[in-house]
Amino acid sequence: MLGKWVALIGAALLLAACGAADIPYETLRSKYASPASRWAELPGGLKVHYRDEGNPAGRPVVLVHGYSASVHAWEPWVARLSGRYRLISLDLPGHGLTEAPPGYLSTGEANAEIVDQLTRKLGVQRFVLAGNSMGGAVAWTYALAHPERLDGLVLVAAAGWPRPEGSQEGAPLVFRLLANPVGRAVLRRMDPAAMARDGLEDAYLDKALVTPQLLTRYAELARAPGHRDILLTGGGSRATVTPQTFAAIRTPTLVMTGEQDKLIPASDSRAFAAAIPGAKLVIYPDGGHVPMEQLPDRSAADMAAWLETLTSPPPSP
Repeated sequence: MLGKWVALIGAALLLAACGAADIPYETLRSKYASPASRWAELPGGLKVHYRDEGNPAGRPVVLVHGYSASVHAWEPWVARLSGRYRLISLDLPGHGLTEAPPGYLSTGEANAEIVDQLTRKLGVQRFVLAGNSMGGAVAWTYALAHPERLDGLVLVAAAGWPRPEGSQEGAPLVFRLLANPVGRAVLRRMDPAAMARDGLEDAYLDKALVTPQLLTRYAELARAPGHRDILLTGGGSRATVTPQTFAAIRTPTLVMTGEQDKLIPASDSRAFAAAIPGAKLVIYPDGGHVPMEQLPDRSAADMAAWLETLTSPPPSP
């Protein structure tokens, strides 16, 4: 085991740079904010970036991105679903254009409470919650904590299916480094661009989608002040989760993933769907970790068709 870690750390050190400087939020906002960008002041000194788009009279759908991603991950769905639905996407602390105070510690439970606080601030009482990867773990955490507020739950290649403690077999290099204190120390010194291409190509499958613009966006947003500290220290859950945990979810649930997912195996999504009563499972044989970006037409159509099956009425205009 020690030899394996030495090899991993050595590989990371070959990629390590002296460290890339932070990029001021003002600079990042000028480049990556959109006309729909808004910011909400939330408890704990958070300034959360979000977008509230689409049909204001439509059913609200809240969208939560994955690890190191941002609201941009949902743009393909927003483009295809905005005529009928109100689509609210947000950047979690340590991601995108959201600002957090020094020393902020991110957890799955804290991220779920951010979803709760933001939706209440926006006057959204009931909604459908969708999350990809880490955002999927935020979504099911929220469903367990606040079932009374959800009309639907969508897990897109969701993280968090329980594994044996310490199991990292088959995980990408960056995740194995994150699971080890020495690995995290190495990553803290690295330019985020150093490992971005391999990770994104694993996620998207189609290398043509991993454009220079995409790589630059991921790398630059990771260099927002304080983001790297949050990315390297937070995101996990404090609660003990077992397969039986998910039997308590009674919210109508859609589970989506790609059969070729290299980051979170499709077997995890099958397990979520089997554990959550009445869940619908959609697997794309040619899909990867981010079907909403890789296969936007098919995944958005499947999302829309499922949304139409929900019996709870959307809010009044």
